[in-house]
Amino acid sequence: MANSIVFLGTGGTIAGVARQAGDNLSYASGTLALADLLRDMPGLPALLGDHELVCEQVFQRDSKDLDAAHWAQLSARTTHYLAQPQVAAVVITHGTDTLEESAYFLARTLEPALLARKPVVFTCAMRPATSLAPDGPQNVRDAVAVARHPGACGVVLVCQGEVHAALPLRKVHPYRLKAFDSGESGPLALVEEGAVRSLASWSQALDFSALANLGAVLPASPNETAWPRVEIIWSHAGADGAIVRALCAAPPSGDPPLAGLVVAGTGNGTLHHALEAALQHAQKKGVAVVRTTRCALGQVLARADGQGAGLAAWPLPAVKARVELMLRLRSAG
Repeated sequence: MANSIVFLGTGGTIAGVARQAGDNLSYASGTLALADLLRDMPGLPALLGDHELVCEQVFQRDSKDLDAAHWAQLSARTTHYLAQPQVAAVVITHGTDTLEESAYFLARTLEPALLARKPVVFTCAMRPATSLAPDGPQNVRDAVAVARHPGACGVVLVCQGEVHAALPLRKVHPYRLKAFDSGESGPLALVEEGAVRSLASWSQALDFSALANLGAVLPASPNETAWPRVEIIWSHAGADGAIVRALCAAPPSGDPPLAGLVVAGTGNGTLHHALEAALQHAQKKGVAVVRTTRCALGQVLARADGQGAGLAAWPLPAVKARVELMLRLRSAG
């Protein structure tokens, strides 16, 4: 019988400390250890019920400073626990800045059969632990409610009483407590006074049918740093392609060469003609190029007139398209 809920700590604002109580901006992110954060959290023991709490500090970072090596390490530790029969769910405390990227990486690298049975629940905070009114404790309690909810599955975020799947999840505000949404998809569920009310099928958290299957992409050692270098650029008025040519130039000694480019296009993935020409030239030189849209909602749809011909378009925002391209390039060897 599954009787453990595992908490994995990675740092972030939820573990942040400010010099003065009430300062919600000038704080040191990822200061408190996960065990200290959870030890005196009101109401947590009652929510856990007969589930044992297991706690591990995977790393302690401001999420803006994470990279693929951190994602691989977190994926490995999550897999370790999900594979144990007694573990019912994994809850991950994480910084908000790059949470959508970490959640996407785990959703694409964890074993689908495990995710179909057990949820991986990210949670976070927009205010540090020393705030006069911290939001972290309530988010953690709501995350436990989701972790224990029958039928919960996939990689999700719980924040401000909403449950969002990893695929549509995005951060939409720099400082408000309700900083995340799922765009046109909407949340999967709501958490209301400890009770989970589903709004959509939880299977949506597992649906990556619009994207190609990935092979074994994780390194033998999670600390390995040799990941394909993929950069993000934007199309805009006056985009002349100079940045593409600069990125494609031979890098300084010891730096990895450019492997891929994700371009956030205007509107339906359209590109300034000079930028498009530079990107097509880069692709001919062996750089993988993917188009997305810089619009907050929607995704790029195919056009009959050939705009963007030869440059793949993916149904992802730019930051997730970058993660996806890194994984595919690594999978392809």
